Amino acid sequence: MSFTEKYVEKAFKDGASDIHIVCGISPKYRIDGSIKEIESDILTNEQCEEIAKELSGERFEELKSIGEIDLSATIAGTRCRINVFRQQGIWSAAIRLLNESIPEIKDLCLPAVVNEFSSYNQGLVLITGETGSGKSTTLAAVLNDINHTKYKHILTLEDPIEYIYTPDKCVINQREIGRDTKSFAAGLRAALREDPDVILVGEMRDLETIETALTAAETGHVVFGTVHTNSAADSIDRIVDVFPAERQQQIRLQLSMCLKAVLSQQLLPKASKKGRVLACEVMKTDGAIRNLIREGKTPQIHNTIQTTGNIGNILMDKAVQNLYNSGAITREVYESALREQSQQKQQKTAFKQF
Repeated sequence: MSFTEKYVEKAFKDGASDIHIVCGISPKYRIDGSIKEIESDILTNEQCEEIAKELSGERFEELKSIGEIDLSATIAGTRCRINVFRQQGIWSAAIRLLNESIPEIKDLCLPAVVNEFSSYNQGLVLITGETGSGKSTTLAAVLNDINHTKYKHILTLEDPIEYIYTPDKCVINQREIGRDTKSFAAGLRAALREDPDVILVGEMRDLETIETALTAAETGHVVFGTVHTNSAADSIDRIVDVFPAERQQQIRLQLSMCLKAVLSQQLLPKASKKGRVLACEVMKTDGAIRNLIREGKTPQIHNTIQTTGNIGNILMDKAVQNLYNSGAITREVYESALREQSQQKQQKTAFKQF
């Protein structure tokens, strides 16, 4: 058994989400959000290079040339997302363990409104949150629901490919950035000529990708995308702010017409001390929210979400409070989550003033 197989097998058994390989220390595991030491072996430079070669395989020369590489693989029976990189001239790696199979929406404790995402025939849906908040898993569950219930063509653009879908009623094409297409923007431009019904954009982070995604959502496609933001309002601002000032009003208009929903996620430690529980903010667009987006009044979206619970909308602080009231999280976790949200709002306000 190789080093990586040994570590992945151990991590899976202990419920870890990530493995960190760094020369000079023992492998570290992330369990329930915290870094923990499980292995006692101190990794040598030679061992780290052996692990880098094993993980990168035929792409090792490419890795040596550019210094980092994203890829995915099945190791010891577990699907993994991998980043191998060079630091201080020595190889390190971060390995994310994925679910053995694609979960169903009902198994993820997601808000009921997420069940509607599979029925959309066009428009943009954003899944947002910090790294490790479960965005990829949520998207995989939604796409697999479409796969089992609709007759459509699903096209994904991923960096790297994480979950592998088994086509059922759908035609499914999965393209990996760097291997199957040059970039998200290039792959998305090509997608418009590949007759998709549903498009997954793994990351919406640059002007060209966002612009093409909006065009696709306006022209009869369902586009699912991810953004590294913590709330619905922040997601809208992030997309608009990518564009130069003279184009921002046009982008707000496009967003107001094609945005269907934003789901913001965070994972919190369970009161039982074992595992984490999902908290979600939901913003489905209605007439009032579309007007606020179009007019650039995103600060007012917070209040509108609060008053539109009848359509499934809920603020993150309310979702966290519900978890505390149900006993799913402790008071300490509840108060810490609220403080963090408050600090993020203050930082955003200060940044805008600056």
